[in-house]
Amino acid sequence: MAMTIAASTNNAETARYRVPGMDCPSCAAKIEKAARSVGVDDVKVSTATQVMTLRVDDPETRLPEVERAVTGIGYRLDRLDAPSVDAEGDIDDLPKDLSHITPAYKRALWIVVALNVGYGIVEMFGGFLSGSQALKADALDFLGDGLITFLGILAIGWSLVWRARSALIQGLFLGALGLGVLANTAYRVLVQQQPEAELMGLFAVIALVVNVVAVLPLLPYRTGDANVRAVWLFSRNDAIGNAAVVVAAGLVAWTASPWPDLVVAVVIAGLFLQSSWSIIRDARSDLNEAASASARAPA
Repeated sequence: MAMTIAASTNNAETARYRVPGMDCPSCAAKIEKAARSVGVDDVKVSTATQVMTLRVDDPETRLPEVERAVTGIGYRLDRLDAPSVDAEGDIDDLPKDLSHITPAYKRALWIVVALNVGYGIVEMFGGFLSGSQALKADALDFLGDGLITFLGILAIGWSLVWRARSALIQGLFLGALGLGVLANTAYRVLVQQQPEAELMGLFAVIALVVNVVAVLPLLPYRTGDANVRAVWLFSRNDAIGNAAVVVAAGLVAWTASPWPDLVVAVVIAGLFLQSSWSIIRDARSDLNEAASASARAPA
């Protein structure tokens, strides 16, 4: 039995896929679960570089099963060529097919970036204006979505190393913003300053509308890109966060207490920090993997 297992391990083949648009730990967990559902246990999905790496002992049979399982839950997979090391020591792992990245699709992505980052800045200003910590936390979600999409546009054709480096910087930046919101929320717990519920609710309702509008530019491409279902899932989750801020604003007005605002802020900021940490962890792992591959490469 031991000899059989060892032989199977030795014959295992490593396969790698790009998963465009995958940007959160829960998405990575769903993809890994889908791969394991068809019998692939050795699988890792990086939220930093959007790369799924797996080892299979029967690639001709197992890989099509993995592809069907992952695309079946709404994610697009781009099979990566065998990674090579360029002159600067970076791991080059371009997808075999980038035909779905058309100029029109890229323009739609730029619109999504502009809406998310633009309103993220506006909502952050609204958070300071109204004194709402929940609005500030929700603004982070907009900024995070916009920056991740922005990185995805720029990183088309980038090597693994540069995608990981960019993701690491992004994760650190977003993490710092999240910690700032939590620190400010802790301060507000001490001073018990009640936010202006009317302004808070107004900005939260506009955020909900912007979330819906941000998806519209991608709808014409829904038949050509299986990842649009994932975009809908992201938008649904964001909308839940927006709705939570609207409810918090109503509770602030009803109870004349800042606590609903503070509780929602902590929950949203905590989830945001979890995603930020996941990006940082995966980026460091990818950089270590790239360094090891470069060290093993022949001179």
